[in-house]
Amino acid sequence: MLALVNTPGGREPVKAREVPEPDPAPDEALVEVRAFSINRGELNLLSNRPEGWRPGQDIAGVVAREAADGSGPPEGARVAVMVDEAGWAGRVAVPTSRIGVLPDSVSFSAGATLGVAGLTALRALRTGGSLLGARVLVTGASGGVGRFAVQLARMGGADVTAVAGSPERASSLEDLGAGSVVVDGEDLGGPFDLVMEGAGGPSLERSVGALAPEGVAVLYGASTQEPARIGLFDFAGDWAAPSAPSASTRRTPIRSGWTSRIWPNSSVKGA
Repeated sequence: MLALVNTPGGREPVKAREVPEPDPAPDEALVEVRAFSINRGELNLLSNRPEGWRPGQDIAGVVAREAADGSGPPEGARVAVMVDEAGWAGRVAVPTSRIGVLPDSVSFSAGATLGVAGLTALRALRTGGSLLGARVLVTGASGGVGRFAVQLARMGGADVTAVAGSPERASSLEDLGAGSVVVDGEDLGGPFDLVMEGAGGPSLERSVGALAPEGVAVLYGASTQEPARIGLFDFAGDWAAPSAPSASTRRTPIRSGWTSRIWPNSSVKGA
């Protein structure tokens, strides 16, 4: 079976090689890969994973052999799945708990984008609370997570303001459901009940400064292990930014996450 394998010392970051066929556990289905998507985090890993490591998290395909324990979809089902690694291959063994049936109306290429980006957006919005009637700001809105967040927030009944890095990247966001579209650096408006912040740095300072007094900021794609990138946290105490309105008298609830994981208040605790 062919798979893309990490080659950090080679001329290309990955190379197609013959690898052994997957050996599924009883609760795993064998999925024939029809499409996969590429996440930024995976590209970053290519430089520090050893020779022979196999990347790939988000895939879509067809169940070639259903799980031996009877769980999950049957053979022949169209599916979108998430795995920890090794998804850039002809076939992959997938725990049935990580398999979702893909409707016929959704292409394999579209289905392969749902995993990390879609679940990050969904879980981040859920962490922020009720969306009905809320004013929501989404930074990095033209990226994978951001585009899902704009659509999901609008479907949940929110009034969405989307922020993109350039007019070109902002051009399609109204079609996705954004009520207002702002190019990075322009006035954000507000106040916002929920901020989904994925850019960090000056963008984080501006967007959190636009929160309503009881608003919540949810960080996505900005690791709490990278304080230089975020640049605003005192991990020993509560968050405060001198340039944010009333920061000295207001405690802003911030929840932080990395890819599809969300840890409530971990940015304050330094987890």
